[in-house]
This record gives sequence, C-alpha cells and structure tokens, in this order.
Amino acid sequence: MRAETVIPCLPCRHLDDVLPFYEALGFEVTYRQERPNPYAAVLRGGIELHFFGVPEFDPAQSMATVVVLVPDTEALHAAFAAGLRRAYGKIPVSGIPRMTRPRRMQGTAGGFMVVDPGGNWVRISRYKDDADEPDPSEGRLARIVATAARQADARGDETAGIRVLENGLARHADAPPAQRLPALVYLAELRLRTGDRDGAAAVLADVETMELTAAERQALAKDLATAVELTADLAR
Repeated sequence: MRAETVIPCLPCRHLDDVLPFYEALGFEVTYRQERPNPYAAVLRGGIELHFFGVPEFDPAQSMATVVVLVPDTEALHAAFAAGLRRAYGKIPVSGIPRMTRPRRMQGTAGGFMVVDPGGNWVRISRYKDDADEPDPSEGRLARIVATAARQADARGDETAGIRVLENGLARHADAPPAQRLPALVYLAELRLRTGDRDGAAAVLADVETMELTAAERQALAKDLATAVELTADLAR
C-alpha cells in the first residue's frame, strides 16, 4: 500500500524563469506543457515541485512557500551551491533569486532558504529529531546568531536580524574573538544583502584582523570560508 504524497504547486511568471534555476540546483524537468496552461514539474531525489505560469504574476509579491525536510542540510546546500556557482558564477545572496546558508535558528530545527526566480520560498530544514541546540561552550553569541537567523533567514527581515546582531555584539563586546567571529560574518552577510556594501566591508575588515589559534581557525573554517566568499562578492 502506497503512502500519501503531497506535491506543492507554485506560481511563476514564465516557466523559463524557474526551470533553468532548478536545473542548476540539480533537479530534472520531468514534465512541461504550454497549453492549455503553462505547467511543469521538477524532481530531485524525493523533492518534487510543480509550477504553473501566470504572466501577470509579480515574484516580489509572492507569498508562496514550501517546507522540505532533509536529514543533512549541509550536504544539500553544498550541492545546490556548486550548481549555482556553475550556472551563475556565484551564490546569489540578495534579491530574487537567492539562497541563504545553513544555520541554527531559534525555535526551529535550522536549515537554509532558497528563494527561486518566482519568488517562492523553499525552506530546507532538518528533521526535528535531528536538531541540535547551541553548545553552551560556544557562548551567548551563538544563541544571538540563532535569533538573528530566525528573523533574517526564516522571516526575510534582514533589518531585524542586523539589529539583533548589533545589539548582541555590543552587549558581549568582551566575548573572545572565536565567539564573536560567526556573529560578525553573519552581520557582514546581512549588510551585503541589504545593499550596505561599505558596512559589509567594514565588518569583514574587522574579521580579517581577528587573532585566532590554529585550532580556532579549524573550528571556524566554514565561517572563515563564508567571509572569503563575501569579500569576493564585494570585489565584483
């Protein structure tokens, strides 16, 4: 006996807006028609999405969203990122389309967001049973980053996320560099997302001067790699 299956149907202006994007993410176009109405389906592993075209649709006004639960958000993000770099030369982090990075988020299992060219939010999250909480040894700033991610990534309110990070960094100005660095890198990313290139550059300059031990650099390798990518984005 087969289990139930739910397939989200998401809007777009034209099929050719969204299909190349999903192909870059590693999806296969399994169906497409133009008449009597534009309609298409894409599939990647156990993720199946359908799209319908509405020429007068405005992606910036879209409220469509779908939650995708996966066992490993990091692995899926890495695969998506590789495809986007091949197709676009970079990972788009602002505007439409865009993709955030995997993070813990307050009150959720954590994950990352993909906003496709149709303005649809695809929320990639870990199964709740696999969720973890910030380790107390990471310090209070780890929880502040999770709170900021809840605002900026999950809700799309980058201004609120920036405010949470700035207030947290000010309250914990005496935190060790290894605890401050993830919050600063995320702050730089959010400033870049909002078009504040000078602000992002200033934060990344602070990150560059931070003194870290070899062990700390190894533990913070992902954040340091993100800082390098953000610096490259600013140079473009």
